[in-house]
Amino acid sequence: MSKKGSEKNTRAKAKHSKLMAQKKNKLKSEAATRKERLKAIIKKAKEE
Repeated sequence: MSKKGSEKNTRAKAKHSKLMAQKKNKLKSEAATRKERLKAIIKKAKEE
């Protein structure tokens, strides 16, 4: 026998998964920018 009415936890789960995706994307972009900065520093050091 299934429940009647609206499903209980779907909104909270959707919000949580959205926030976790945002966090994951933020970390990924920060890592990429850090890598670019390091490449620029290394390139500048090699030129000198």
